[in-house]
Amino acid sequence: MVATYDALMALTDTGREFSYGDRETMLYALGVGLGRDALDETELDYVFERGALKTVPTMATVLSRGALLRGSGVDYAKVLHGEQRLTLHRPLPPEGDLIADSRVSDVFDKGADKGALILMETAVRTKQDNEPLYTTVSTIFARGDGGLGGPRGPAPAPNPIPDRAPDESCSLQTRPDQALLYRLNGDRNPLHADPDLAKRVGFPVPILHGLCTYGTACVAILKTVCDYDHTRINQFDVRFTAPVYPGETVVTDMWREGDAVAFQSRVAERDVLVLGNGRCGLAA
Repeated sequence: MVATYDALMALTDTGREFSYGDRETMLYALGVGLGRDALDETELDYVFERGALKTVPTMATVLSRGALLRGSGVDYAKVLHGEQRLTLHRPLPPEGDLIADSRVSDVFDKGADKGALILMETAVRTKQDNEPLYTTVSTIFARGDGGLGGPRGPAPAPNPIPDRAPDESCSLQTRPDQALLYRLNGDRNPLHADPDLAKRVGFPVPILHGLCTYGTACVAILKTVCDYDHTRINQFDVRFTAPVYPGETVVTDMWREGDAVAFQSRVAERDVLVLGNGRCGLAA
């Protein structure tokens, strides 16, 4: 089966029900680096159910994981996660019963030798009141599927980064075993665990999940800008630019822009940009 523009644009998955509890909420927080200091009272609010458990906003990206493109003909061996966008209509509760509606919202054919961009949107609502909770948009770069038809674009423009020194920076060191922990949130791709596979595809060791780096940047902004108040974040968009190796230090530079924070992240040890064009929306 070969992927085509019309077939991709017709893909939908509606009314998918799923649930999560405080175990998943705490596991995600641990997976993106919170709770390293078990005596840090502030971070304990994310990893210990002693009271009103707080939620890391970017957890939304793992709660509603689906398989919309399965069987579509897209060559998964040549797929990259290009961008991730998240809009929170209200703060994530620490547990809940949810309903997800997913669709392919756009496809941009860059040409037979250049691949295609596929945008997948998932709108999630709570089962209790049927009200919107969050919306995610994932941009997939399908390197092997150019020439499938449809418009060339342009795709949505990336968020700009100010041309000045950052207002704040936050360095967070990842753990050597962090990919092994983070994969328990649902992404069991062996590229993040199997040393032999990693070497066969050109990496010296298994790489950290891009969405784990995404969550790490969210923790940096929670810590530096939001004083650990998760309810302040209502948007978190980013472009993935390079992988992180577990154990490396992720430095997130931030620029305050009114009701938002522009940000990007790089690896200190290699001075490589790993997240670009970031935008974190802030509630008043």
